[in-house]
Amino acid sequence: MDQDSSQSPPAIRAAAFSVHVFTALGAGVALIAMLEAVREHWAAMFAWLGVALIIDALDGPIARRLDVVRMQPNWSGEVLDLVVDFVTYVFVPAYAITASGLLLPLAAPLLGIGIAVSGALYFADRRMKTADNHFRGFPGLWNVAAFYLFLIHPAPALGSLGTLILIALTFVPFRFVHPIRVTRLRRLTLTLVALWGALAIDVLVNDFDVGLPVTVTLCAIALYVVGSDAAIRLLRSLKA
Repeated sequence: MDQDSSQSPPAIRAAAFSVHVFTALGAGVALIAMLEAVREHWAAMFAWLGVALIIDALDGPIARRLDVVRMQPNWSGEVLDLVVDFVTYVFVPAYAITASGLLLPLAAPLLGIGIAVSGALYFADRRMKTADNHFRGFPGLWNVAAFYLFLIHPAPALGSLGTLILIALTFVPFRFVHPIRVTRLRRLTLTLVALWGALAIDVLVNDFDVGLPVTVTLCAIALYVVGSDAAIRLLRSLKA
């Protein structure tokens, strides 16, 4: 029988609560990113969103190791994580996409609203993940979408169309690979994610002024993450 958390040593319960504080720190990082965005320091904004991404990647494993759910039953780590994720993955990037001048001027506010509304609905969707840990639909990764928008710098009409398509794909039940939790091809996926991270840092250090090979490689990795599951399913269907 599990021990009641109130009988656990205060230091252990404090350590468990510190994980919630660590998760909530992501909201503070989002504020700094927003301040940089308002100043149009785009590379700095993405750097801070990268810090938030690292926090999001670390807090779950730490929480499970410290048994935070049992040690701090009055605090919902799941709700806290969703709140912080919405700010860092959706809201700040939505502002950046809208205010960057990379979209059609008349369309930008409407698309920004579309990003915020569709992102909020996605995070409330209980079907957002499949049984094998794929995301269902475009998973609100607007921080990454914004990064590619700034990297590729397409014509405003094309950027607006791409943004509209991603908003629509939020509600389309295709399978999108979770880079960490999906077991199939995990070693390859993690290797590509690590390469992506290194190249993304190079992009930010150089304020998006990088050569074509870096841009092509980053786009190829994105295509792998988006299309690998569909490609595997297609190959299996052809062999059947």
